[in-house]
Amino acid sequence: MFPRFNLVKIRKSLLVIFLVSIVFSSGYFFGVKGFSLRVEESYKVIIDRQIPPDRDVEFSLFWKVWDILSSKYFDKTKLVPSDMVYGAVAGMVAAIGDPYTVFLAPKENKTVNEDLSGSFEGVGIQIGFKGTRLAVIAPLPDSPAEKAGIKPGDLIVGIKDKEKKIDTGTSGMNLPDAVQIIRGKAGTKVSLTLLREGSDEPIIVTLTRAKLDVASVVLKFVGEGEKIAHVRVNKFSAETDMEWKKAVDQIISKGGEVHGIVVDLRNNPGGYLQASVTLASDFMDVGKVVVIEERSDGTKNEFKVEKIGSLQKIPVVVLVNEGSASASEILAGALRDQRKFKLIGVTTFGKGTIQEPIEIPGGSGLHVTTAKWLTPNGTWVHGEGLKVDIEVKDDEATIEDEQLQGAIKTLN
Repeated sequence: MFPRFNLVKIRKSLLVIFLVSIVFSSGYFFGVKGFSLRVEESYKVIIDRQIPPDRDVEFSLFWKVWDILSSKYFDKTKLVPSDMVYGAVAGMVAAIGDPYTVFLAPKENKTVNEDLSGSFEGVGIQIGFKGTRLAVIAPLPDSPAEKAGIKPGDLIVGIKDKEKKIDTGTSGMNLPDAVQIIRGKAGTKVSLTLLREGSDEPIIVTLTRAKLDVASVVLKFVGEGEKIAHVRVNKFSAETDMEWKKAVDQIISKGGEVHGIVVDLRNNPGGYLQASVTLASDFMDVGKVVVIEERSDGTKNEFKVEKIGSLQKIPVVVLVNEGSASASEILAGALRDQRKFKLIGVTTFGKGTIQEPIEIPGGSGLHVTTAKWLTPNGTWVHGEGLKVDIEVKDDEATIEDEQLQGAIKTLN
């Protein structure tokens, strides 16, 4: 029997992120058998070599390599047991072959948790993978990355940081390592080498890190007479519900003066699943928002509208682009399938799986792909993205927002 999802628990525990997209972490594959690990508060690792009786896996190879390194490796300062164990666990998880299922050592796990808080220091890009290549999902609004012209879909092929004494390519690099290198204190610099579709030569961008505090929801009134509510949802974080409610209250307070709403999900890399369900519910009366399919048995669970929507009577269009991923795709798919709202812009990123973050004693974490999600009409966007109803590309040669203007024109 498929376990029933609890929305409150989901809010606290499930990420649809692109923020934690990981592929092929380094380390030693060691299976499960024979490895008992306890991490104390000081992060001292205590290892028990006893093989559990219910594990039918030969584990002697792991300990043979461990012992050879311990006895023969010339620089004993590099043999840090905790790091070796974390590397081994990361390798075991990576052996599954799912770039979204990942083990995070304490430092990496802390960084991922900070990303959802909305305030951190860095260059302001959400990164993930296109196939096996490290790529920009989206630059954050008003971030050093956006100001430098970094675009969704840019492939990151090199990272250089003189202060950290790092100058490396990204082939085979996992997401936590990339985040740790790119992230840093405000005022310091990092250079990224990018490959961009349509550009023959690599693009090298040097960024100065800054302290970033990105709002989840930003509301402006645009168009002739400012009668169109432009609601930009930058991410689905812990603050999204509160910020969204404030925006909805402002729209409602204007009464009949608001002739339409543009829900702008461009460069929104996702976040909490529950937040997307909450936002969708404000535009709907009844019906399902997203369908969750757990494991491989085909059992499905529907997340349905959870309240009477406050914005049902106002015309709506939805703006998306290649940086719209996961939870933002859930919202866009639900509004199109259930309300027939037009999607305007370009095809979305295409992330159709759900990860559950599990905190492990000692500060480390495990993000496990537990399910895939489908739009109400049964579409799985993974690797394909949502196709738009009205394609409008952004002209980089102009300062005008052609996509937003296209949305306003459609509403008028």
